[in-house]
Parts: sequence; C-alpha cells; structure tokens
Amino acid sequence: MTHAAQVDTSAVPASDTQEKSRAPISRPMIGVGFLLVVLSYMVNAMDRQVFPPLLPNIRTEYGFSLEQGGLLATNFTLGMALAGLPAGYLLDRFRRKTVLLVSIVIYSLGTMATPLATGFADMTLYRVVSGFGEGMQSAAIFAAIGAFFAHRRGLAFGIIGMGYSVGVFIAPLIGVKLMSVHGTWHSPFYLFGTAGLLIAAAALFLVKTGLTEHSAEKVVSTGTFECMPTSAYNRNTIALAVHSVISGVAIYGFLGLYPTFLITSLHYTSGQAALAMSFLGFGGMTAIFGGWLGDRFNQRNLLILSLLAVSAISVCIYETHAGVGTQCVFAFLMGAFGLGFIYPNTNSAIQRAVRPAQIGRASGLFVTSYYGPAAFSGLLFAALVDSFGWDRAGLLQVTVLPLAGALALTFVRPSKFNNAVH
Repeated sequence: MTHAAQVDTSAVPASDTQEKSRAPISRPMIGVGFLLVVLSYMVNAMDRQVFPPLLPNIRTEYGFSLEQGGLLATNFTLGMALAGLPAGYLLDRFRRKTVLLVSIVIYSLGTMATPLATGFADMTLYRVVSGFGEGMQSAAIFAAIGAFFAHRRGLAFGIIGMGYSVGVFIAPLIGVKLMSVHGTWHSPFYLFGTAGLLIAAAALFLVKTGLTEHSAEKVVSTGTFECMPTSAYNRNTIALAVHSVISGVAIYGFLGLYPTFLITSLHYTSGQAALAMSFLGFGGMTAIFGGWLGDRFNQRNLLILSLLAVSAISVCIYETHAGVGTQCVFAFLMGAFGLGFIYPNTNSAIQRAVRPAQIGRASGLFVTSYYGPAAFSGLLFAALVDSFGWDRAGLLQVTVLPLAGALALTFVRPSKFNNAVH
C-alpha cells in the first residue's frame, strides 16, 4: 500500500459529468478511515455469526424444526444477494460513502429487530433485512477499498477479511456469555446492533471521501485495457461467479450448522461449541496472509488449492468425531482456507477480471453470486442431515461441492486480469 502518498482525491461518482476537486487526504486520515471501515466489517461479521451458536436456544424458545433453524442461520445471505447487483449499480453512480453509511444503519436495525420476532415469518424478514444492509456494505467497502488500493487490492482485502474474522472469533464467545449472564439470547443482538449505529455515526465524520471515492483508473494509469473484455460479465467473471456460488453454499452451509452439529452429534456443551466456532474466526485472521499471497502469485491456482484443502478438512471434521482440542484445530484450518484464503482472493480476482471503471459492478456480482445461493445452504444441509445423517451430509455439501468449485476455476484466465495488462 505504498502508493497512498500519491492518492488522487479528485474522483467522484460516475453520475457527475466532471470531476470535482477534493482536499488531499493525509496519511493519518487514511489510517483512521480504513480502521473504521475494518471495524464496521467486524461488526457486520458479529451480527452474522452470533446467530448460529444461539440457534439451539432460539429453536427451543420458538419450537423451530432443524430445517427452519438451518434456513434462519443462513437466509440473511438472501438479503445480501438481493442487495449485490443493485448496490453495484448505485456504487458506479453515487457516492460510495453514502451507500456505506446507509447500509450500516440498515443491518444494525435489522439485527436489533431480530429478538422482537414473534415467529418464523417475521424473524425471517428481520434476518433478510439485516442481510440486505450487509450486502450493500460489502459491495461498498470492497469497491471503495479496491479502487483506493488497486495495486495492493488482495492485501487490503485480506486486512478487511481479518477484521471480519475477529468478529467471527469474538461473536460466539460474547453471545454465549451474554446469554448466560442475562438468561436470554436477546441481549447480544441489541449490543451488536447498537455498536453498528455508533460506528456509522463515527464514519460520517471520520471516513473521508478522498478514501471512498477514489478512481482506480488513476491508480492503474500506466496500463492499457484494450485487450480486456468490454463487458463486466465476461468469461473470467462468469467462471469466478460460478465458483462463488459453489463456495458460498459449501462454506455457509458449514458455518450455519457447525455449532448444531457439535452440540447434537458430538454432544459438546454450548460453551465448547462456541469455542470451536471462535477458532473458525481465528483461522480467518490469516486473510491478511492469504490476500498478500494473492497479490504475488497466480490467484486462480491459489483458490484451487484452497478449495482442495477445504474438502480435505471437511473429511476430518465429519468423519473423525474428534475431541474438543482436535476439533478446534480443524475449525482453525477451515477458517484459514475458507475465510482467510478463498473469500478475499475471490473478491479481489473478480475485480481484477474487469476494467477499472467496472469494479462497482464486479463487487456487486461477487456479493450476489457468493451470498445468493448461500441463503438456502443451511436448509439444504439440514435436509441432507435428515436424509443421510451428519457424516454423509457433511461429505456431500462441504467435501464434494468445493471440488466442483475447483473445476469451475480451471476456466479462469489470469492473463486477462487488469493487473496483468501492460
């Protein structure tokens, strides 16, 4: 990220006919703004991942079936998918900062509304609304940061991914602890929702438009993109989107029901399940390393190796019936490859597969393809569990599917990425 000192702060939304002058943004303000962006994404992760470890208690209170619980654990991604393409359209036409702030408010309010649900229908609605805001935020963050740090996009996304993983790590521990202290699963949702609103208020003043509205074309000004496809929806982006669909179903199906598997199949306590879930987040903190590797090596090959690793780890998780310590090691490895390597590199690769002016649409395509089918991954996993049991269901959804994702990636041509163009 050494190019930060020569940032072009003149970029404005595509809807403006002329660029407007902006005051230069200092390095300290770049750091403060980037930190707030990372913190906002950490809260995004906490809102998402506090639900699975509390799901057994939620199911007991409402009388939900395993299928209903599985759907609720992952259906927020339906909202993310619905937000993806519209957000990509808005990001290419309006201020990214505005989209970012609005999105944080939406998902925070959706999170705070979840404990107010009277049944399955309205809880589903609140989860989808929360996911819609999270999808908008994801598209806004990665479009803004992808443009600002165009030369170190993978590393920047890895740092953001590390923030997400910190949220995954601490959310189950905090959620289960608060539920134990207050005797209700409601309090974590109110706490995390309030945290999101506070971060949105801070970002309004401290995240400068010089960071969020930067033009990627200025950064990559030495390149020519005539040999790249003119459409944002080309061979590379389509292959990466197919991989995103498959990866989202496999990884989110696993995340949504992993604590339930540990409690109902391996007879872990809620605290032990929360600990294992936290190790997933701990593993995801390797995103900064995964993103760094993606900037320096062939991203397609790195993604294929990561998917093969997820397949192998899935066999260990569902076939060995390991004790708590060993299960935490498996969870760490699943987080490392699933969250630390696959997520940031898929996200940055799909932006590299389009011309710089199209990164808003690429970001939206990633959010829609990754999170859309994932909305039903928990329901699919639960149905497989009912039909075949946990072991075979895990092998089908978390072992076989990543192999199909690796096959889709063989159609990607990194030589057509914008960072390979001269």
